[in-house]
Amino acid sequence: MGKRDELIVKYAADLKDKCGVNPDMDLLTKVTIGCGPSIYNADAATVSATDPSELATVKNNFLIKKLGLKDGPDLDKGIQVVMDQYGQSNRNKYRPVVYYLLTKHFKKESVYK
Repeated sequence: MGKRDELIVKYAADLKDKCGVNPDMDLLTKVTIGCGPSIYNADAATVSATDPSELATVKNNFLIKKLGLKDGPDLDKGIQVVMDQYGQSNRNKYRPVVYYLLTKHFKKESVYK
């Protein structure tokens, strides 16, 4: 099993244990691949829920550019819902898990088909 496969297993465990979600493994794999090499970098692999610039990056680079959503207050609300679902007390919020939850939240799974 490769490094990426090991990470996907870890992300799936986070979705189940911390978010109460039974993950669609095919979608999780595609979201993880879409994150590119950032998943191997300790700093880039996680999302800081308390850093406004980090949340702006998630909004602009993922929600607007990748998922094709229009900017607006719904995006910020969606990010907040996902951060609450992941649990504010969880220090390590893995980027692919956050992106997976956002993809599901905004019903944009079709982007990864």
